[in-house]
Amino acid sequence: MLFIQYPPCSTCQKAKKWLDEHEIEYTDRHIKEDKPSYEELKLWYALSGLPLKRFFNTSGLLYKSLGLKDKLPTMSEEEQLRLLATDGMLVKRPIIVDGDTILTGFKEAEWAKLL
Repeated sequence: MLFIQYPPCSTCQKAKKWLDEHEIEYTDRHIKEDKPSYEELKLWYALSGLPLKRFFNTSGLLYKSLGLKDKLPTMSEEEQLRLLATDGMLVKRPIIVDGDTILTGFKEAEWAKLL
């Protein structure tokens, strides 16, 4: 299982604590230092069944400063994925990648059910 996170993020800290408390093994990856590639994002998006917007960190400063709330609806999926791959801070975190299971953000009930 891959746990992609930004260590200063309080939600990521809660998610990591939850994983540790439930003795779930994972490989830790720092989203800013080792950002997801276009190929990874494309695969995760396809596997997840989630809307592409769920992969964007909509509360992040970069998202807001780029005005993405207004721009995303006019962009193709390809353009959105390529944009996501440019900076890990645009990507919703944490992300769990466990085989075909992809989770974005930390929702304890969802994680408990799927992990």
